Amino acid sequence: MTFVVTENCIKCKFTDCVEVCPVDCFYEGENMLVIHPDECIDCGVCVPECPADAIFSDAEPQATAHWLEVNRKYADLWPNLTGKKPPLPNADAENGRQGKANELSPLPASEDVA
Repeated sequence: MTFVVTENCIKCKFTDCVEVCPVDCFYEGENMLVIHPDECIDCGVCVPECPADAIFSDAEPQATAHWLEVNRKYADLWPNLTGKKPPLPNADAENGRQGKANELSPLPASEDVA
């Protein structure tokens, strides 16, 4: 089993979940995080830490085959994230907004420019 990041993470990208992950299995895209399903140890510590309630066990109906494939695909393409970062600027407004699936960016996270 594994945990899967789903649609509500898009345009939020809270990283509270990343901070508690004991195996560093989160990967960062431009506007979403994903979990590498082959690295996740199914501990579940990330679930209660997600302010967007966007992480589900692959045994739950919210973690559809589509979202499992999104996590698998982009975890192989995006950089690994091992610590907490600020969420996206409008994360609070985006949290809970329906219909964000088509807004997923395939681009990896870019380095913050100071």
